[in-house]
Amino acid sequence: MRAWRVRKAGEPLDVLGLEEAEAPEMSPGMLHVRVEATAVGLPDVLMCRGSYPLTPARPFTPGQELVGTVVRAGEGAVVRVGERVMAVSGFYLGHGSFAEECLAQGDFAFPVPETMRAEEAAAFVIPCHTAWVGLRRRASLRQGETLLVLGAAGGTGSAALQIGKAMGARVIAVASTAKLDFCRELGADVVVDYRRQDIAEAVRDATDGRGVDVAYDPVGGSAFGAASSVMAPEGRLLLVGFASGEWGEPSPVHMVAGNYSVVGVMPSFYERGVREQAQAELLAHWRNGALKIPVQRVFGFEQLAAAVGELAAGGVGKTVVRVGE
Repeated sequence: MRAWRVRKAGEPLDVLGLEEAEAPEMSPGMLHVRVEATAVGLPDVLMCRGSYPLTPARPFTPGQELVGTVVRAGEGAVVRVGERVMAVSGFYLGHGSFAEECLAQGDFAFPVPETMRAEEAAAFVIPCHTAWVGLRRRASLRQGETLLVLGAAGGTGSAALQIGKAMGARVIAVASTAKLDFCRELGADVVVDYRRQDIAEAVRDATDGRGVDVAYDPVGGSAFGAASSVMAPEGRLLLVGFASGEWGEPSPVHMVAGNYSVVGVMPSFYERGVREQAQAELLAHWRNGALKIPVQRVFGFEQLAAAVGELAAGGVGKTVVRVGE
């Protein structure tokens, strides 16, 4: 089989190489999947650079998100051979989805609805489950509350924007100038241009000085600082990622004075029942049109390195690579 491999740390265009590789060895609970399509995410860029916490030993194949057909199932897997699934890969074992065949986590794989396009299925699980865990489980977002979404035009940010709206929140979306219309199309009630506006000042204006009940932060850095300054009493600030290159740094003194919480968000380690609940709710939103998977670019397998490089330079929505039929 062919696989894109990383043998040294660096920028994706410099370190991703297409090679002939051995089929992955099975592990308990894992699936061996023939990949149909894979989505590209910021963690793939960070793995190429060697800065992602779960980067496997080199050489390895990146790629976390996929849709494909199960050809083998390890002991204890809950998915059948021959089933078409959307799944999270076994990237941390070095066998990610930037390949014609890969390993997938059996307890993080779900059947693909017949009417869902492959490109949507490839980009569904990680962004949507991350947003669901953050808003539903960790923040307990309630109808009528105000939700601030940083990085709202990105993969998980766009999912959080839409899921927040579906849960009945008023959504303030933060993005760059060129991406504001995209956020409006997804349902944002207020958009903030972080290149031209002060985030905190714009949020205070939009909330009559009260602040926000929940903030969803996949960006970190100075954006986290802005969000922490506009938390309403008993607000929940969700630490999701560090697209800026720096994690947000909570201040215990500020948290106590503002009577708000900072909460970590990661969709890993939940039992299968919770994941099935999330998938059922997310698919219900997708079927009624409240949740769209905003695939903006589709590349061929031979152009995968270019797709990852483009994402590294900044993009809107999701980028997907077609791998096989």
